[in-house]
Amino acid sequence: MAVAHCMVHQIPPRNFTLPCMLLNETFLSPFSAGVVESSSALRKEHEASETKPPLLMNEESFLCCLWSDNNIDCSLYRASMQARKFIPSEISISASQEIDSNWNIECWIKGKLDLLVCSLRFLKLYLRASLKVNLLYAVSELSVGDVSTSSLKGPVTVAECDCRAYDRCECCVPSLGLNYTYILWLKVMVGVTPLWSPLMSVRPIDIVKPEPPVNLHLEMTEKGQVKICWSDPVLMPYPLRYEVKISANSGQNGWQGVHVALETSLAIDSTLFDSSYLVQVRCRNHHGPGFWSDWSTPYSLNLGAEVLYFPPKILTSVGSNVSFHCIYKNKTKIVVSKKIVWWLNLAEEIPESQYTLVNDRVSKVTLFNLKATKPRGSFFYNALYCCHQNRECHHRYAELYVVDVNINITCETDGYLTKMTCRWAVNPNTLLLGSSLQLRYHRSRIYCSDFPSTSPKSEVKECHLQKNHSYECTFQPIFLVSGYTMWIEFKHLLGTLESSPTCVVPADVVKPLPPSNVKAEITRNVGLLNVSWTNPVFTNNDLKFQIQYAVNRKEIAWELYEVSNASTRSAVIKVQKLCVEYVVQVRCRELDGWGYWSNWSRSAYTLVKDIRAPLQGPEFWRIIVEDPARRQKNVTLLWKPLTKNHSLCSVSRYVIKHQTSGNTTWSEYVANGTTCSFPWTEHTHTVTVLAMNSIGVSSVNFNLTLSQQMSTVNVVRSLSAYPVNSTCVILIWTLSPRIYGITSFVIEWKNLNKEEDMKWVRVPPNITKYYIYDHFILIEKYQFSLYPVFAGGVGKSRATDQFTKVEYENENNASLYMVLPIVISTSGLLLGALLVLHQRMKKLFWEDVPNPKNCSWAQGVNFQKRIDVL
Repeated sequence: MAVAHCMVHQIPPRNFTLPCMLLNETFLSPFSAGVVESSSALRKEHEASETKPPLLMNEESFLCCLWSDNNIDCSLYRASMQARKFIPSEISISASQEIDSNWNIECWIKGKLDLLVCSLRFLKLYLRASLKVNLLYAVSELSVGDVSTSSLKGPVTVAECDCRAYDRCECCVPSLGLNYTYILWLKVMVGVTPLWSPLMSVRPIDIVKPEPPVNLHLEMTEKGQVKICWSDPVLMPYPLRYEVKISANSGQNGWQGVHVALETSLAIDSTLFDSSYLVQVRCRNHHGPGFWSDWSTPYSLNLGAEVLYFPPKILTSVGSNVSFHCIYKNKTKIVVSKKIVWWLNLAEEIPESQYTLVNDRVSKVTLFNLKATKPRGSFFYNALYCCHQNRECHHRYAELYVVDVNINITCETDGYLTKMTCRWAVNPNTLLLGSSLQLRYHRSRIYCSDFPSTSPKSEVKECHLQKNHSYECTFQPIFLVSGYTMWIEFKHLLGTLESSPTCVVPADVVKPLPPSNVKAEITRNVGLLNVSWTNPVFTNNDLKFQIQYAVNRKEIAWELYEVSNASTRSAVIKVQKLCVEYVVQVRCRELDGWGYWSNWSRSAYTLVKDIRAPLQGPEFWRIIVEDPARRQKNVTLLWKPLTKNHSLCSVSRYVIKHQTSGNTTWSEYVANGTTCSFPWTEHTHTVTVLAMNSIGVSSVNFNLTLSQQMSTVNVVRSLSAYPVNSTCVILIWTLSPRIYGITSFVIEWKNLNKEEDMKWVRVPPNITKYYIYDHFILIEKYQFSLYPVFAGGVGKSRATDQFTKVEYENENNASLYMVLPIVISTSGLLLGALLVLHQRMKKLFWEDVPNPKNCSWAQGVNFQKRIDVL
């Protein structure tokens, strides 16, 4: 009868037997109903058919079979025919049916999960001659119960099989996915005889044969228990279970036992270390079907237990305390724990007070208040050695990594109250290779707790590395009164460390905008620096301010002024210099100390203007030139420009006041210049020069009286000029013994070899020596003149045009010539006094010498020798 399904053999995770059908073109299956083009049945004779069926070359063809316990019927089918549903089943036929054409098959997925391998074993070796095997397969994402023959439409993939082995063939199919369904069938050509297999199905995940475990090694627990550990060779998509086989050495027969483990470790008895035991491990799928892996490479417990540390590596933070445990085996015998000592980097023995005896085999050491590990080349750890007390150490060591995670996180909220920027920095030289840093945070609804702590609900904030090895993170938008608790998480293969959490409320770390509309001026008459400004937006009135000001020049030296009154928006500062341009900046912050100082405001500049009238008029002098033709003298006044500190701050013009002996007075003005000329016609002529600016005229001024009578008064007896070097000349003078009312002296000098202006300087009346600083050419001729100035006029001058170098040196050495004889005579007297004192001491000594006959301590003493010593 006709059926609408095909049975598919499910490949199990073990070997199985599969029949191969010999095709017969002339026999039609009774259930084909005209649809099936040919049928096949099992034949007893291998030589029954020698012709090649024409349908064998169509790769879309396959056998659609039905079977029972004692019979199997298959017909040749094509995917383009009416679709039939696949029915998963297992083949079960009587052994009497065509055993010669049965194959022993085993399929598995290799441990790397990338290859499906099917191994075909010949049950009759004569079939190997002229053998060619192809494995055809199609892949579906559906389970085998949901797949029909229509899934085999189109090109079917063919995998050639390698039959070079003596008794088997091996077919390899790339694994596309562990959870896909593979539909497979075999086409075998033995010479010209075709043999086809029924359809097979498999999910690769059900027939995985893992790779054997690797990296077998011993570890120790904190309590001193020893365990054998291993690693999975590749990451498996499901949990594994393990079998651990412990065998005795070659001198003992058989295996000690097999243990089942669900983790990658198994606790073992430490007494096994004393013998040469071997350990092997294998694995398979814990819950589903699959193959056992091969046994791992044998691991010797005797070789692996020379020294064990727990933990073998520690990652910790600065300031923490850590402990290490150790089992030490000296050749074949475990060293008792009381004979174990600990060394750090094989350079520093750790004090015995830090040891703890866990038991008779396990020693423990504790290190306190650890400091950060300093990198040494490519090593970022300290090596901790467990040694015998005779200083015998094994080359294995425990590794101690100490990282400084005391990272300071600072945050500031911008002046517009829209975002908060947090910054933190680390030293890149202290970071472990393969480590990573990230900022984690969590936000509370309002304010911070008294004791901030980390939270499992934290989030990672993206931070960007800056040029100075710091990181910057931006929170936007922000909640001004929420508490942001944040910390730095240090991740490494050895573990994770965290910095101390800190909590920040954005409203408490505001950096305000700088003040605006800053203005600065020097007040008139008072002469103070007046600064005013406007408070920034988004702030309250509870602010404090700082003002920095300086004279505006190339190199600015700022001075800082604190504004004490918080409610004010201006300040007055006393400055030293009034006639210079000042540059001023202002900044602000919250009055209660929270938050940050704002940036400095834009600079404001003062204008240089007159503050008050000049403090004094200029110093001046005169040059008198005889005019014989007119029988008069012409006077030219010379004065030096006022400094800004005296003019406060400028001079618009100078006022020259004249007064003659006939009480005639007049004034004249000089706007641009420092000279003024007039004729001297009266016996006495008094001149005063005043300075004037926009405020007024100077109140303190210098007067000079020109008197023909006083010009003949000669009070300067001598004048000498002594050159010191090319920039200094000393002028020394002597006066007449009579006392006159001299108010000052005026010194004139000029180079007689060059046409240059005369120079002058006014000096006090109570000195007789003055240092003139100028540029002098000592081989040229200079004229120096000294004028005594009286209240009633200028006296007669004394002049010299020669340098008197020798006389000045003699004058300097005169005191030396007087002192030297005194020093010599005093030294002689002192020497004589010492000699006299010595003689008197000798005389006194002999007078006080005791009689040796009457004094026991003096017997045997050579007093003459003692005197010679004296």
